[in-house]
Amino acid sequence: MSTLAVRFQPFPLTGKSYAEIHGRFRWRLPEHFNIGVACTNALPADRLALIDVSAKPARRFTFGELAALTNRVANVLCGVGLERGDRVAVVLPQIPATALAHIGAFKARLISVPLSSLFGTDALRYRLADSATRAVVTDAEGMERIAALDGVPDLRWIFVTDGAASSDTRVIDFWRAVGEASPRFAAPLNRADEPCMIIYTSGTTGPPKGVLHAHRVLLGQASGFRVCHEFTPQRGDLMWTPADWAWIGGLVNTLLLAWLHGVPMIAAPRRGFDAEWALNLLAEHGVRNVFLPTTALRMMLQCPIPRGIMLRSLVTGGEPQEVGLLEDARSRFGITFNESYGQTEADFVIGQCASRWPVRPGSMGLPYPGHDVQVLGPDGARSATGEVGEVMVRAPDPTMLLEYWNRPDATRDKFQGSWLRTGDLARVDDEGYFWFEARIDDVIKSAGYRIGPDEIEECLLRHEAVANTAVVGAPDPVRGQVVMAYVQLRRGFEPSPKLEARLRAHVKRHLAAYQYPRLIEFAESLPLTPSGKVDRGSLRRQAAGRASDRLGKDAGAPAP
Repeated sequence: MSTLAVRFQPFPLTGKSYAEIHGRFRWRLPEHFNIGVACTNALPADRLALIDVSAKPARRFTFGELAALTNRVANVLCGVGLERGDRVAVVLPQIPATALAHIGAFKARLISVPLSSLFGTDALRYRLADSATRAVVTDAEGMERIAALDGVPDLRWIFVTDGAASSDTRVIDFWRAVGEASPRFAAPLNRADEPCMIIYTSGTTGPPKGVLHAHRVLLGQASGFRVCHEFTPQRGDLMWTPADWAWIGGLVNTLLLAWLHGVPMIAAPRRGFDAEWALNLLAEHGVRNVFLPTTALRMMLQCPIPRGIMLRSLVTGGEPQEVGLLEDARSRFGITFNESYGQTEADFVIGQCASRWPVRPGSMGLPYPGHDVQVLGPDGARSATGEVGEVMVRAPDPTMLLEYWNRPDATRDKFQGSWLRTGDLARVDDEGYFWFEARIDDVIKSAGYRIGPDEIEECLLRHEAVANTAVVGAPDPVRGQVVMAYVQLRRGFEPSPKLEARLRAHVKRHLAAYQYPRLIEFAESLPLTPSGKVDRGSLRRQAAGRASDRLGKDAGAPAP
């Protein structure tokens, strides 16, 4: 029995206000659902699906072409001996083959494992071994790293997309195999809650955990996607994101959800983010809808905005935003961006929609239709208005993970009764808007004070010299920790002790005296995770090293 190619019908989002839209919303989840079929076979065959701008000239794919190509990929994967539930890792940049590999795996009822093409050997080894991956789809560069790995005994096949020759018997020419396969594939009928992908967390608080999601995750995020992109699909919509398709923000929140709704995507591979290049891409290709990690948006707003940008929706997320960012983006792009909030384990659960409810600058927004999100205290009771607690999402919810891969203890710890714990601290105002305070593990404990880094970062970003910043706790023998700020300067400003003093005075003036950064380090750039967020874990390790060096110097200094 095969999965019927029934086109997805968007969940009804009727009403002119938040209260009406949220109150009228009802889930209509099918018993059977396959992401691969819904994103290709179920859509009009002649409709534009993908523009690959890395090809010269740009290559365009219709949904009919994608359906046939992904059928071929599914046949290739099944043909080598992969069976239902086997893991297939995809280690590729933002190119058509990346999407084809994931969709083909979904159709074949395999579990795809998106991995960043920027990962080094240790990162790849850990994830491939942890997931017991049996096949990898990668390019020549990835093949060289993966083929040499030890400690991955389950890996049997390495599909290479750019035809690199190899004496390794596991290596198969991806495009040659796809070209020889049949374009017909009867996708087996699968339940909506059947596992389909493992997405690894960033590993900022310990070893990366594999987040196991079901096919239904796409349905669970559909209401948030439509609302934050101002009720897409609309005529002329064309979507792009610089986010890596190995991250939930790029793969699920953007690519797959766009295709579920019949919206075409742009594929534009690039190693590292270049703000001027991104702005020119928006203008040249007439992009109408974009998802930008917050750091990417800040970088773009520091550049001249070219003529011809015609954005209809701009969504940002991944990090809290300072109040001034909203107005800056509105004045430069001519639209109000919508922030979305979630995490790999439960995404698109809170956000904004400028056309339906007021956007509060600096706020996370309101719970998206279909999601019950609350701020709760340690005892599980709902926090009072304005009181800080942990953001939690009520289960069951189709956007939620099934479990952490082979981590039952971590899965159990993720829940408090029927509530999924996000690990984020926030408060809710008297109109129901959520306001982010800090990650629980980012809180700086200094001389008895509990200090959230985000308020300090927002304050620093209001200073004319600061382009970007990240605040972490640095070890201190007296206070336990002290506030340390890594600061990236705007053009025209140079690091100096005088500027350090000005920045400290700026924070003291606007916040409490105990919140100012005792340590400031100027940096040309800030380290980012594959998802485009500032890598606080890396900065915390750097801060610990700086503190250790400082203590060593102090210990060797002559007594006063």
